[in-house]
Amino acid sequence: MGALDSVSIAILLGSLLVLAGILSSLIALRFGAPLLLVFLLVGMLAGEGGPGGLKFDDVGMAYTVGSIALALILFDGGLRTRLTTFRNVLAPSMLLATVGVIVTALVIAPVAKLTLDIGWLQSLLVGAVVASTDAAAVFFLINAGGLRLRPRVRAVLEVESGTNDPFAIFLTLLLIQMLLIGDGSFSTAILSLLREAVLGCVIGYAGGKIIAWVLNRLTLAQGMHAPFVAVSALVVFALANAVHGSGFLAVYLAGLVVGNEKTRAHNSVIVFLDAVTWLAQIVMFVLLGLLAWPHRLADSLLGAVAVALVLMFVARPAAVFLCLAPFKFPYREKIFISWVGLRGAVGIFLASIPMLVGLPTAYLFFDVAFVVVLLSLLVQGWTVAFSARKLNISFTHVEPTPSRVELDLPGQLAREIVGYPVSAKSPFLRRGLIPNWARPTLVIRNEEILTPAEAAPVREGDYVYLLAPPEKAQALDRFFVEMPPPAKPDPALLGDFFVPGTATLGALADIYGLQVAADHTDVTLAAFFVEYLGRPAKLGDIVVLGPIALLAHKVDGTTVTTVGLRLAEPEEPATWSGRLKAFVDRWKEKLG
Repeated sequence: MGALDSVSIAILLGSLLVLAGILSSLIALRFGAPLLLVFLLVGMLAGEGGPGGLKFDDVGMAYTVGSIALALILFDGGLRTRLTTFRNVLAPSMLLATVGVIVTALVIAPVAKLTLDIGWLQSLLVGAVVASTDAAAVFFLINAGGLRLRPRVRAVLEVESGTNDPFAIFLTLLLIQMLLIGDGSFSTAILSLLREAVLGCVIGYAGGKIIAWVLNRLTLAQGMHAPFVAVSALVVFALANAVHGSGFLAVYLAGLVVGNEKTRAHNSVIVFLDAVTWLAQIVMFVLLGLLAWPHRLADSLLGAVAVALVLMFVARPAAVFLCLAPFKFPYREKIFISWVGLRGAVGIFLASIPMLVGLPTAYLFFDVAFVVVLLSLLVQGWTVAFSARKLNISFTHVEPTPSRVELDLPGQLAREIVGYPVSAKSPFLRRGLIPNWARPTLVIRNEEILTPAEAAPVREGDYVYLLAPPEKAQALDRFFVEMPPPAKPDPALLGDFFVPGTATLGALADIYGLQVAADHTDVTLAAFFVEYLGRPAKLGDIVVLGPIALLAHKVDGTTVTTVGLRLAEPEEPATWSGRLKAFVDRWKEKLG
């Protein structure tokens, strides 16, 4: 019975720690504290070196839990990455994920050797451990801060964060193998690295195709699609590792394949993985926090701080500027990408591997990585929003997220039902605006189910359900957001939404259901401003296109680079004074 009591107490304490981590996220959301930092601190406070006094030194359990958590996180990252996004920024992102990791490790190595008094190979291992960025930390801070980054910047950060973890793991395991076997094993380690990469790619691609095939061909029980996908991702990860391939690369590629195939229950899988990866991160962060002893951290504190500062201010910028040099990235975008290279759980997870295999002074790697992550989250984490706005990388206008319901339709993959509550200030209710690829199918009003014809006109408080392609469900959000109506046209007015000046009229027409001449579908918005106005565009110019008003929000020279989309308001009845004012305004514009 004593053993059973111990198990029950362990479950109770573990559950309480996870609950504490979840509830502490409310503080993080309120004050902007990075969640990873909160969870690590919860683990430290509960551990043997903190007031909780809970003894935990099972590195094997921490590594197992971390592997499962990281596999699910990487699969989820691949699942959410569009191949179009992946292709558009493939070259710069892959350079950052490979060459960038190597450059970071090489710059950190001499600092680690000088301040930590260790050998060159061990110093390179320190660099490899802290070389990868943390996608979960970066995008939580971006989303919590209400930032809408420029598309290319966000895409680079997204793809780099998803792909640099496998390479950092490659490099770390390579260096650990060399430390265990000896310096003469370099060629063998390189061949092992190539074998792992090839096997990881083959198993990941094949595994993703098999998962998508099973989802579409076999009739699984209701609610079992999402657990099937999550467990299958772990099977791909474990199988690749079992045959000495890269499980982390395999599981990321499997997610990329599944996410870009048309599959059943796609959205329920996304929602389920949201919850699973959230819980996995919490458990992993708390366990890693338990492994850290504050008293031991003090022994290598100065060296760890030096590594962290060089990483933030020298190594990461050097890697970013070197890797992005062949591409046309503005200076401020390079600075921002350099600053948002947050370190997270992957670094601490990698630092636990030397302890697991019994390397001499293994705790040094863990302690250094722990301090580096803490400082990265404290210094960089709290300044992500500030730096984005100061460098003009983020649009400051925030779109609220409406409550969306998605229902799969068995028997086909091209359409699903998407439902929204209709608010008084939504563009859908104000202007009746809906894209031509979305078709209203039913309306719920006062607990009654009505057809669109029976419910016309739609009222505030109704629930509208539409047929739409699954991949475009998120694009529907903008039509149902709670958005106050814009004021009268003002040169300083920000649009309701933003698009680049390189976007075409055809793409805009597809989203908003506009009528565009066939010979104008490939005309860019920047060119349309010049054609419509008959002169080069100026900041603040407004062009009306059906129910949409286009605002020249940013102009580089004479070219519109960013266009704000403002939903045109219904015209008020004309008055003599209003007509006179409009006539005078038009002549002022022509003469000015």
